[in-house]
Formats: sequence, C-alpha cells, structure tokens
Amino acid sequence: MSRFLTGLADARRARRPYGIVSVCSAHPIVLRAALRRAAKGKGPVLIEATCNQVNQFGGYTGMTPADFIAFVEAIAREEGVTRDKIIFGGDHLGPNPWRKEPAAVALEKAAGMVEAYVAAGFTKIHLDASMGCASEPVALDDRTVAARAAALCAVGEQTARRENLPMPVYVLGTEVPIPGGADHALDGVEPTAPGAARETIAVHRDAFAKAGLSDAFKRVIAFVVQPGVEFGSDNVVAYDPPRAAALSALLDREPALVFEAHSTDYQTQEALAALVADGFPILKVGPGLTFAYREALYALDLIASDIVPGYGDRPLLRAMEALMLAAPGNWSGYYHGDETALRIQRHFSYSDRIRYYWTRPEAERAVSALLAVLDGVRIPETVLHQYLPMIVPTAADRPKDVLIAAVDQVLAIYNSAAAERS
Repeated sequence: MSRFLTGLADARRARRPYGIVSVCSAHPIVLRAALRRAAKGKGPVLIEATCNQVNQFGGYTGMTPADFIAFVEAIAREEGVTRDKIIFGGDHLGPNPWRKEPAAVALEKAAGMVEAYVAAGFTKIHLDASMGCASEPVALDDRTVAARAAALCAVGEQTARRENLPMPVYVLGTEVPIPGGADHALDGVEPTAPGAARETIAVHRDAFAKAGLSDAFKRVIAFVVQPGVEFGSDNVVAYDPPRAAALSALLDREPALVFEAHSTDYQTQEALAALVADGFPILKVGPGLTFAYREALYALDLIASDIVPGYGDRPLLRAMEALMLAAPGNWSGYYHGDETALRIQRHFSYSDRIRYYWTRPEAERAVSALLAVLDGVRIPETVLHQYLPMIVPTAADRPKDVLIAAVDQVLAIYNSAAAERS
C-alpha cells in the first residue's frame, strides 16, 4: 500500500493526479466511518496518529503506537477491512510533546517515539523537529531542524531493519500556524514562499546526505507547506489556487515530491480537488470529522428532548458544558471573548476542542444515555429533517448509524476530491 503514496508524484507528472484522505482522529465513530467506507472502496485508507495523541508514554488517549494499531485493527475486523488496506501514519513526530524540557531530553524521547511508531507498524512517518525546546527560540533555523529530523530518521531506519519491517516513507517539514487550527479569527493565511520551501528541501537533502541517509531521502514523498488554507475558531480560510501557483510550480523542479496540506478541514470539495490538482494530494482532516460527529450528537440530543418522555432538556449538552467548565485545560487558552462567546466556542467552534472531552467518563455516560433512549425509537421523518436534514431516514432508528452517516458525509467530500482525474 505504500506504493499508493509513492505514486502520488508520478501521477502529478503524468497529469493524472489523485489524492488520499488522511484521517487524523482516534475517535471510534470517526474511525468506524472511515473503515466502513474503505470496506466498500478499492483504495487504501490512511489513518494517522499525532505525537501528543499517541506516543510511547500513552499520549492524551492513553494509547501507545502498538495500542493504537490494535484499536484500529479491532474496528477494521468488525467492518470487514483487511490489514493490507490500512496505511498507518505518524504525524508531527518530534520533540513537541516534551518541548518544555531541555533539547537533549526532548530529542531522546522523540527518538523513542519514532522507534515505537515504526516498530508498531506505522509506515508513513512525518518527522517534525521544528519547535524549540527549553532555552531555545520558539522557531529553529532550517539547518538545526533538518539535522534533528535526520537523526530521528536514522532511528526509524534502524528500527525497520531490526524488526524486518517495510522501510518507511517520510514526510518532512511543518506548517504555520500551529497544527490543529489557529486560536483566533483569521483574515487570511499567506502561502509558504517558494524560496523558503526550496531552501527547506535543499537543507534537508543535504542534512540527510551528511548523515548517510541518502537512501532514506529517496523515500521522502512530501514536504509540509502552507498552501494558504486554515481554520480558526470562527471562520475558514478557503484555498485560492492563484495565490499558491508559484509554490505549486516548485514541484516541477522536484519531480519526486508532492506537498502535504495540513488543516484542510472545512474546505469545499472544489477547493480540495484544486489542492490535489496543484500538488497537495495528501488531504489531512481531523477536527472537521469530529465537528460533524458533535453536530449529529447535539441534533440527537435535541430530538430525544422532543420525542422521548422523561429524557430531559438537552442533558448531553448540559453534561458537556459542566465537564468543560470543570476541566478547562483543553480550551481556555484557545478561545477568547466574553462569557457568551466562550460558551458558544466551547460547543460550536471550528477548532472543535470539545473533541478532547468525548473519552472522559462523564461524556461517555451522557452519550451512552442518549444512544440508549433512542435505540430502536423510530424518529419521525419530519423531526429528522428538522434537525438532521442531510441524514437519510433509513438510519433514523439506529442512532450510531446516524453518527457514522454524519461523519461519512464529510469523508465523501474528501474522497470525491481525491479521486483520480485526467
């Protein structure tokens, strides 16, 4: 399945570009939706975990890389998806989770994380050593970043050989603003300057050569750049192809590479298709999927409030509000404004920082209670249309299928945009 990734640049050169959707989520409903779609399709499904989400110490999900693969594989078996149809990717692997520690300590832990990811079976590895650690500048110079990325790559190479595993393919570089969406409203985002991207590629190529990793650099499939797409808490910056034309043209000088587009959440199908055609065929989406999940959950909360006697007045929303107020660490530094603005953002922000709370016991109990009261209850078509007009009535008596259908509608946009075209 790695051939699917290594073929992206060739397809662009042949003017028959295709893309792949990178599902960046550990939520079981999101994963099930992606795997259910994969069971019906011909191509692979790319599922990625991030350094903060999954690492050798458990990350915020409590899962190691091996745990994450086992978790996904269990859902895949239930959905009839064979292991050979799944590509596992590791995103932003580097010192980021430990950047408040001294560089030597953070980089040692980052090396352990890369080793754990590769040993577990992740084959698409994004190396990101761009952030400064304790007593360092926030952003490091290209040569330092490249040297650190090369050192992490050496660990990945050694691990794959030791474990007799397929050699990984790599993605290098990082994007601006921060991963996962900006923390404020955005008027626009400037695409990466072609000269800066050219220098980043050249410096990494040189650093890999000096480290004896020229063979590994041949397996670098993409660099992460900013094509001019982003989402903030309240708005989305749409892709504007002319603004990224000079950056896209750089790929004509680097025929073995494509670019990876982060933060493509909430883009239209037309914008996503343009990204694929312009050399940004790896479409990463995460918050946009859990946003759709939350939309559907809150709609079901309203439906149950209307049609199920004794359920109460939106108990799920109330439970989530109480939970986020009691544990504000995942949203308080990202949302801004008065109390009304903060309340709206807690629940409805494009940044979707509510996604960090769905695995908390209080949230799981509230969701389970909602799904239980609606299980087997036929939602009148007119009520379904009021709150979930995009969901077909055949799923109306299976609340989990309603949630999966809501996520799948987003995935359908991405898959249509990624389809091969001539």
